[in-house]
Amino acid sequence: MALTVIVLAAGQGTRMHSDLPKVLQPLAGRPLLAHVLDKVQALAPDEVRVVYGHGGERVQQAFADADVSWHLQAEQLGTGHAVQQAVAGIPAEHLVMILCGDVPQITAASLTALRDAAGNGMALLTSILEDPSGYGRVIRDAAGRVARIVEHRDANADELGVTEINTGMMAIPAGHLTQWLSKLGNDNAQGEYYLTDLIAMAVADSIAVSAASTSNPVEGLGVNDRSDLARAERAIQLQLAEALMTGGVTLADPSRLDIRGSVSVGRDVFIDVNAILEGEVSLGDRVRIGPNVVLRNASIGTDTEVHANCHIEKSSVGAGCQVGPFARLRPDAQLADGAKVGNFVEIKKSRIGLGSKVNHLTYIGDAEIGAGVNVGCGTVTCNYDGANKHRTVIGDGVFIGSGVQLVAPVTVEAGAVIGAGSTITKTAPQDQLTVARARQVSIKWRKPTKVQ
Repeated sequence: MALTVIVLAAGQGTRMHSDLPKVLQPLAGRPLLAHVLDKVQALAPDEVRVVYGHGGERVQQAFADADVSWHLQAEQLGTGHAVQQAVAGIPAEHLVMILCGDVPQITAASLTALRDAAGNGMALLTSILEDPSGYGRVIRDAAGRVARIVEHRDANADELGVTEINTGMMAIPAGHLTQWLSKLGNDNAQGEYYLTDLIAMAVADSIAVSAASTSNPVEGLGVNDRSDLARAERAIQLQLAEALMTGGVTLADPSRLDIRGSVSVGRDVFIDVNAILEGEVSLGDRVRIGPNVVLRNASIGTDTEVHANCHIEKSSVGAGCQVGPFARLRPDAQLADGAKVGNFVEIKKSRIGLGSKVNHLTYIGDAEIGAGVNVGCGTVTCNYDGANKHRTVIGDGVFIGSGVQLVAPVTVEAGAVIGAGSTITKTAPQDQLTVARARQVSIKWRKPTKVQ
């Protein structure tokens, strides 16, 4: 049967107390809505329609490349009213699956079960919760068949004791859906048009109502406030950690890892506690990541060790490198194989050559450093003149002493040695020692005393 998916994403999310629309709240580094749309793709639907409302322009901008059509719910008058905005033009023979943009932990397997349960009738997705507070209850008849949904605010004492809840996701043939939506009323505690009222209409019309249940209760949980978001974050992070471990990664503590993007890994990778992996991250064989490391859009080569408290962003690190502790690689930093970047070193838009060392307390910006170079402690590439950035070029085999300033644009030719404490403003010639210091002078003087 042809399938159209409608995703309800118009909610304001007042309990978030945020200027950001609820479906754009981040979960594992991506908007809530993105997680739902990802799962939808596994069903290969003929069309996906998204109902938007609060912060609509921002939502559409965030998903500008998504293959969906957009339908405005200008007034927040309930879930039934939201679906009414999106049903026009759906062929009667289509099955319509209605999903919630704030239920990010739903799985493709549960959505497939929902679709299959519908057949030629109606199906809803349910869960069993120990504490169903706030959720609509699934009320069954004496034969165990689904009879209706009662929202929490409208339920009596017996109905509140039911632990089977409605996830808000259902599948209905388009012909029936259009007909029943036209009959919806808003005689309830909220004064809203409840989509769940369609179940009683289906029963009254002798249309079979089936229920598919989630394999894990968390799948059907919505994200309505910051506490819900935090719980969903921990749940999805544990899933991501399990996937890494299944792939052969050793995690010091799976509960202290955050993945906010996608991670590809080689064999025998080790990740210590409190690592954050964002964007596209690639870790080669036998990579070791120390505690409190942030990797954002980074590639780390085979047999490289990133020590504690390093921050690597939009950078690539070759094989057999040592980085940190407390090193920062800013965008477009490139370390060739065997390079070493030590503690309190910052590198930006620079290439460090094969086997070169920048060991400590150094800034390298807009530079090209050759192979076998030693950069001494406290070296600074002075790359910015207040208006423009300039390049520093350092040839193979150069030795730079401690406390050197390289005022760009400048070149240090292969094999040169720069004396400690020098300020280099002109080309340092190949295989020569270059020293640029003021003459040391000692002056007799009387140390000032503090005025009493």
